[in-house]
Amino acid sequence: MHKYLNKEQAYDKCIINGNITPRDRIDIEKIESTLEIAKDDFSFANEIKKKNKGYNALYNMYYNIIHLLVEAILRFDQIKVNNHQCLFAYLCVKHPELELDWNFFEKIRTKRNGINYYGIPVSREDFKEIDLQINLYIKTLCEEIKRKLQD
Repeated sequence: MHKYLNKEQAYDKCIINGNITPRDRIDIEKIESTLEIAKDDFSFANEIKKKNKGYNALYNMYYNIIHLLVEAILRFDQIKVNNHQCLFAYLCVKHPELELDWNFFEKIRTKRNGINYYGIPVSREDFKEIDLQINLYIKTLCEEIKRKLQD
């Protein structure tokens, strides 16, 4: 079992281990296409959710959308990360103005890892527990990307 790290500890560990590195430029085309992919995936996930089935797939889909959007935001900062914990740690430490909860990111990351690496299924209750907040975060991240694209 891994020791819990708060966002600052995780960020510091990521820096020390070289998991957060600079990019040479801001790739606006990549950001725009990533945003469109995430929006399409979000629409599709919402359609599947109406059927109340496939919670493992839904959880993975929503998680992947969050992952894509956070990567797009980090592209504006010219930052590349090597793992998901560092991705979320960077976002939470460097973008406090977004008011996103580190503990929520850790929760969805570890649950998603449980699905993908340990065969631990997601129940309906597990999904309902994160549904509202993950939708809010997806919308918040999309709006932030749109705002940055206009600047």
